[in-house]
Amino acid sequence: MLRLTDTMTRQHEDIAPARGRELTLYACGPTVYRSQHVGNLRTFVLGDLISRAGEVLHGWQTKLVQNITDVGHLADDTGIELAGEDKMLLSAREQNRDPFEIARHYEAEFLTDCARINIRPAAHYPRASECIELMIELIAKLIEQKHAYVGEDGSVYFDARSFPSYGALSGNRLEDLRAGHRQDVADLTAGKRFHADWALWKHAGAQRQMVWETPWGNGFPGWHIECSAMSLHYLGDTFDLHTGGIDLRFPHHEDERAQSESAVGHDVVRRWVHGEHLLADGRKMAKSTGNVVLVDDLVARGYDPLALRLFYLTGRYRQQMNLTWDALAGADRRLARWRTRVAEWAESPSAPMDAGTVARVTAAFDDDLDTPTALVVLGELEKDDAVAPGAKFETFAWVDRLLGLDLARDVGRPRDGLADLPDGARELLDARAAARSSKDWAASDRLREQLAGLGVAVVDGPDGQAWSRTAGAS
Repeated sequence: MLRLTDTMTRQHEDIAPARGRELTLYACGPTVYRSQHVGNLRTFVLGDLISRAGEVLHGWQTKLVQNITDVGHLADDTGIELAGEDKMLLSAREQNRDPFEIARHYEAEFLTDCARINIRPAAHYPRASECIELMIELIAKLIEQKHAYVGEDGSVYFDARSFPSYGALSGNRLEDLRAGHRQDVADLTAGKRFHADWALWKHAGAQRQMVWETPWGNGFPGWHIECSAMSLHYLGDTFDLHTGGIDLRFPHHEDERAQSESAVGHDVVRRWVHGEHLLADGRKMAKSTGNVVLVDDLVARGYDPLALRLFYLTGRYRQQMNLTWDALAGADRRLARWRTRVAEWAESPSAPMDAGTVARVTAAFDDDLDTPTALVVLGELEKDDAVAPGAKFETFAWVDRLLGLDLARDVGRPRDGLADLPDGARELLDARAAARSSKDWAASDRLREQLAGLGVAVVDGPDGQAWSRTAGAS
């Protein structure tokens, strides 16, 4: 039985689909006003691991919905709530570009990066800007139910005191939530009946871009309402799992929970699962601290993007990790070694998987996705001379369905040809294949040019891309 840590109960809980063999999962997705750094991407790997464990170990199919926030996420993300400017508009002004052009650019970049680290696509990627009607309908229902009201400033607010169990997810209590000591507190709370209420829909005021007509006047959605509207629409009024980074637990998920459950009258999410932060140089990764690392930065240093995924797997999802270049280098070396060994073992006669390894890896994954233990077990199998090479190959290939490291990538490849590639070219070829798979043609062309600079010519055909060394390449 798969067991995960439920943020609500603070305990390990059994996980199983509520209906049939389909596990329903909602994952909070990116706000697409800038590139997603590798700290963001770690959270998205969590849903992928859950999906793989359910499929491989328990025979489930996962229906994963992941939103794309391209409107409504304001620059002021304090508990005071929604006083700033939409992050999309800030980015548009800084770059002198249309906000939706920026959104589509970073959305495509996000999907490419997910493919590069083997995160399998979601069933749906609803965009906030394309689900406005869903939000308006939900807000109207909450107003009718007396869970929301139109404030004196023309915005629509959720009445936090109308939801008795508010705070159960995060541990916060309404009486302890105060507006703070900023000079503009009076302005922030002017339209509210209670300081902890939050905006479902913001009156447009002077804003002219990314604005929609509603029964309450022109405006734009608050951040939290989008996830309630999308999850209820795509997954129904009860679904199995909701994932996200630990920083979303409050206020985003606490507010989302209040909205959704008030609308339908019962619990919507059966289990809440949150991933911890990825640190860099001992600090939370953020633009303001100057320690942001992108997947492109790894590739530029010659690392396989899946070395990042392997690094993630060396820690538990609910524990903080500290990213260092030395750790990434170690993961890259281990990934290359395992691929080489798997390719070698594949040339031996096939043999049944090693039952002991399969049992131990299964137990590790079922135990709250204990990926570090699973990696240790694989390392022991690698060195165990008592297990036949063919059995090692079959076992590594099976475990990789859980890990997603593409360990059998080099099976059947001419070794001399692989060795003939210049440093960094193999990783660029893999990244380009992922870009073409996700139809990111701009990235594909950019990577082709980088490969050409290394002396590698790439030609696309019906069987995928093929490469050759160009004349004069060293």
